[in-house]
Amino acid sequence: MNDLNKRTARAALSRLMEPTDLVGMALIESVGPVDALRIADGTIRHSSQTAQDVAGILEMYGADPKRGLLSEALKRWSPRTGDLAPKRDIATIERLGGRFLIPEDDEWPDALLDLGIRQPICLWVRGGGGLPMPSEDRSVALVGSRDSTNYGNSVTGDLAAGLTQRGRCVVSGGAYGIDSQAHRAALSTGGKSDTLPTVAVSACGLDRFYPAGNEDLLRAIAQQGMLLAEVPPGSSPTRWRFLQRNRLIAALCSVTVVVEARWRSGALSTAHHAADLSRQVGAVPGSVHSANSAGCHRLMREGSAVCVTDAGEIAELAGSMGQQLAPESKGKGADHDGLNLEDLLLLDALPVRSGAPTEKLSSVAGLSHSAVLAGLGRLQLAGLAESSGGAWRRVKRAV
Repeated sequence: MNDLNKRTARAALSRLMEPTDLVGMALIESVGPVDALRIADGTIRHSSQTAQDVAGILEMYGADPKRGLLSEALKRWSPRTGDLAPKRDIATIERLGGRFLIPEDDEWPDALLDLGIRQPICLWVRGGGGLPMPSEDRSVALVGSRDSTNYGNSVTGDLAAGLTQRGRCVVSGGAYGIDSQAHRAALSTGGKSDTLPTVAVSACGLDRFYPAGNEDLLRAIAQQGMLLAEVPPGSSPTRWRFLQRNRLIAALCSVTVVVEARWRSGALSTAHHAADLSRQVGAVPGSVHSANSAGCHRLMREGSAVCVTDAGEIAELAGSMGQQLAPESKGKGADHDGLNLEDLLLLDALPVRSGAPTEKLSSVAGLSHSAVLAGLGRLQLAGLAESSGGAWRRVKRAV
């Protein structure tokens, strides 16, 4: 592939690999996007050291580094190599008035770094009206059932309008039901001049509006808000892509609120992603006789979510999260200043000299493996932790 650079390489990789293809993500982390594409499309052969590095990265993030994973992935990617046309895909999104973002760009949302190896390869964007992507502490996810009730629609409208009036961006998935109501209420309220009213995260390429019944709504979001996708134009929605886009909704927001959800609703996966990322989770109570509220009651009973009933309570959750992760600076502080409880425990568990694997840190800190991975990402971003050969150690802030 001629004139290959990081941008065209990541555009091609997003078509070649499914979201959260962990072997692919590990390959990109190991050799960078350009060489990862050359290996993936067969232009160059990978070395045994590269295969070992990929296995080591997978192990570091808690995935199973089975022997031959990279060679198996190459077979999996091979049928798609003939469809790669990254310059065409980038030109398509630009023709639609959109743009293409990669992690190396200044506009890349820092909140996505918390996903670690599950961070998207790139983002395809439509809309924005010249405004930057809303920051995590200004964004709230409202999610729920596609077969929403009148009660759920009414509550969602009130929450979305109240949040938008407070300068928050309402994030959801553009689907029927609660998603649609959240987007519509945010658009009708308008919000502050320096903040987008709403963002919809799509499970398919942004050259089409899906679901078709929401075309007018999604067009309005593209004009007044923002549409995001991690898959390139022309990509079809699949069940896997729907499930994986939920992690993006959760990561982009300081708070995720489930308004209505059945016992096994897909909306619950967004709440679980948020909890795994140490984000705040809220749930709206409903009638004990309503199957559409059973999932919300389940979250609250299990202690995964806080009961919320209005926009003010959600804004309080978002505010407390912002204070934990980004406190007001008052000169040089100690390493632990501004860290939440889990990150404090993890920081204390990190050795100063020789590194420790994530399994050891999980045991010492008393945290789940997923919480350790998320916390290490935040500590690394804060310059308090670094990894070498799959082991992590503490780094002192420069004075």
